[in-house]
Amino acid sequence: MTPRAERWTTAREGVARRTVDILIAGSALLVLAPLMAIIAITIKLTSPGPALFKQRRVGLARRPFCFCKFRTMRLGGDDSALREMIACELRGEDTSTDGSWKLDDSRITGVGSFLRRTSLDELPQLINVVRGDMTLVGPRPCLDWEAEMFPSEFDERFAVRPGLTGLWQVSGRSTMGTLDMLRLDVQYVRQQTLRGDGAR
Repeated sequence: MTPRAERWTTAREGVARRTVDILIAGSALLVLAPLMAIIAITIKLTSPGPALFKQRRVGLARRPFCFCKFRTMRLGGDDSALREMIACELRGEDTSTDGSWKLDDSRITGVGSFLRRTSLDELPQLINVVRGDMTLVGPRPCLDWEAEMFPSEFDERFAVRPGLTGLWQVSGRSTMGTLDMLRLDVQYVRQQTLRGDGAR
């Protein structure tokens, strides 16, 4: 394939991906609006604070964006345990407990625990997809401090928009550590196709 043909193919795939994102995410928001309203009310009734959690995350080409999800934690928590766990994993240390790399976080509320187990806390990210901050399938968006900690060999993960779901989630999620997640991110970036995303 000539460079010009390759650029045309890449551009066409980008337009197709964006169209699919808008159609699917927009339709899902309409269909799921009643459920999302119930979740928001439940969060408000069971713990003080807003129903939506907004946070600065790192996206395509390391550009920051406002990330949305349903709040699953109590307000005023400390993320030092998470920072330490990520740092240990990037050094190659095994931080798993009974085969799980998921942090046992006391900040998570009862409702939040259910939302996380069912991934319902992720639904507001459909708004991010419609806005173009995210896509349906891609590497999960990371925090500023995580991006700074990631080794440069994984920079390719920032060559695409972050996704609502990704290869890491369908391959094991909490049964994988940070380094495994980053390796899968790079693998996805190098092999991604619109058809392949649909299969996930």
